[in-house]
Amino acid sequence: MNEKRALLCHFLAALAYRTQKALRNAPNDFGSFQPPCDVRSPKELLRHMTSVLGYARTYFVGGRYRPEPLASLDDEIERFHTMLKDLSSYLTSETVLRDGMTEEQLLQGPFSDAMTHAGQLTLLRRLAGAPVAPENFIVANIQKTNLGPNQPEATSPDEVWQEAPPGWTPPSKV
Repeated sequence: MNEKRALLCHFLAALAYRTQKALRNAPNDFGSFQPPCDVRSPKELLRHMTSVLGYARTYFVGGRYRPEPLASLDDEIERFHTMLKDLSSYLTSETVLRDGMTEEQLLQGPFSDAMTHAGQLTLLRRLAGAPVAPENFIVANIQKTNLGPNQPEATSPDEVWQEAPPGWTPPSKV
């Protein structure tokens, strides 16, 4: 696999990691949390993330991709991770990109869009009253083959967190 595609595979793994960090230990009703001003709920946002990645996939397989809403946040999470795995398989198998698309355009467009939305999920957690603990992502245990929902805990969580809920302690370092 060429270097560009290897980097894109790592990016997808980082997206899986950051998305699961935003979703891990979320309140049971987080998927339907409705922020003000017509902002997407977490469940709707995750479907949108899958949609933009499905759009990226069309540059490998053709066609269109418009996912219908699923019944639960867990179902949306499963579909999202399936899409990550599918995209990674096209990257690793050296499937030719269609319509003049480049790896750089995938990164600057749909891949970066999805990563932006992972950050929005983290913001929604804070708005929902269940903020996500900070960590040093440079040392995160991100493996390009781990695209599923079972992501590792933080390797280097921040020791000080001003917004920590009462009784919070950082996870032990691995």
